[in-house]
Amino acid sequence: MAELNTVARPYTKAAFEYAVAAGSLDQWANMLSVSATVVADTRVARVLGNPALTSEQKAATLVALLEDELDQSGKNFVSLLAENSRLALLPEIAEQFRKLKAAQEASIEVALTTAFELADEQQQKLAKALSTKLGREVSITTQVDKSILGGVIVRTDDLVIDGSVRARLAKLAEAMNS
Repeated sequence: MAELNTVARPYTKAAFEYAVAAGSLDQWANMLSVSATVVADTRVARVLGNPALTSEQKAATLVALLEDELDQSGKNFVSLLAENSRLALLPEIAEQFRKLKAAQEASIEVALTTAFELADEQQQKLAKALSTKLGREVSITTQVDKSILGGVIVRTDDLVIDGSVRARLAKLAEAMNS
């Protein structure tokens, strides 16, 4: 996984710098996201992995599939990736691009896991508190996991805050057994 990350980084950086200079971050994020989804499809991956096809044919196939989603610069990017046998990196490039875009926009995506569905007011309070703590605009996605019993687990790229009752009970049990 680290190897994919390393190999994808220069392509991501080039695409990001181009998108910033062109003022088209959202458009590029969308193009890369859709491209990554298409490349991840098993049927498309099988076609793109066919050694009998040239890099030009692979690029043409992908561009044809994404005709409505790619502008000329996106088509050129796909051709460059195909020429260097890097089309399989599109999902990693899209993910890295999304992170760079979020950092550029001073925003962060946070996943909340709760035992029960949160009301909109509670979500807004949590978003505001997290925004203050992290110093960024926070976008929240929620999921319900009744096994945590209560509380909340906050996850973002490199931060996990486990405020669940299950975690507190586990700590208490560990302390009592020590």
